[in-house]
Amino acid sequence: MNGESLGRPIEILLVEDNPGDVRLTIEALKEGKVSNRLSVARDGVEALAFLRREGPHANAPRPDLILLDLNLPRRDGREVLADIKADARLRRIPVVVLTTSKAEEDILRTYDLHANCYINKPVDLDQFISVVRSIDDFWLSVVRLPGGD
Repeated sequence: MNGESLGRPIEILLVEDNPGDVRLTIEALKEGKVSNRLSVARDGVEALAFLRREGPHANAPRPDLILLDLNLPRRDGREVLADIKADARLRRIPVVVLTTSKAEEDILRTYDLHANCYINKPVDLDQFISVVRSIDDFWLSVVRLPGGD
């Protein structure tokens, strides 16, 4: 379902430990065509607690889309991705890997773990905003997302 067919804002979970990238993502998504709500998890352990609605995240919204960095503290993005795709309740949530890693092994491994796409974070501010807006345009306007629970 896209934003229009959901009849509510798209729920996005950003799993990112870099405060600058979090700010840039928030700014880029604010100007998107589709209404969205962004939740942020600062590491892999928090991301999984959010997704499983554990502890302080008991009332967390189910994300329609996950933006996942690979290099995270406590539990890295590869492990988080593997856990998401192994969980029948979570595996249908599209996961966009958004990372600085250009390593071929990371690209192959994340696709082997069933990531929906792999995007390199540009270092340039304007390019970063452009990439996030492209994600917004494609995943929130064009793609039909599965319904929540």
